[in-house]
Amino acid sequence: MNTSLAGSFSAREADKEKTRENREGNTPVADNAEILAGLAEIVEEVAGVAQDDVTAEKSFVDDLDIDSLSMVEIAVQAEDKFGVKIPDDELANLKTVGDAVNYVSANSK
Repeated sequence: MNTSLAGSFSAREADKEKTRENREGNTPVADNAEILAGLAEIVEEVAGVAQDDVTAEKSFVDDLDIDSLSMVEIAVQAEDKFGVKIPDDELANLKTVGDAVNYVSANSK
C-alpha cells in the first residue's frame, strides 16, 4: 500500500474514532479552533474554497460563493465529522462560518 494513502487512511480512521468517542462521551468535544479547521477542510473538499479563505466572519453565500446544494453536503460531512445533527431548519440559519462553528460547538455531545 502506498504510504501516503496509508497515512491518509489512518488519519481518517482516527477522525472517525474521535467522533465515535465524542458521541459516547469518552473524550472532550473539539474546541472552536478545531471545529473551524475541520469545517475549512470540508468546505475546501466540497466547494473548492481554499482553507485559508474559510474564516469565522465569512458568509457561506456572499463571501465563499457556496450554493444550497453544497451547503447540504457540507452539513452532512460536518455531521459525520463532529457527531452532530444539523436539521434543515437549522441549516438555513447558518449564514456564516462562525454560525456553523457555534452550532457545532453548542450541539456536540
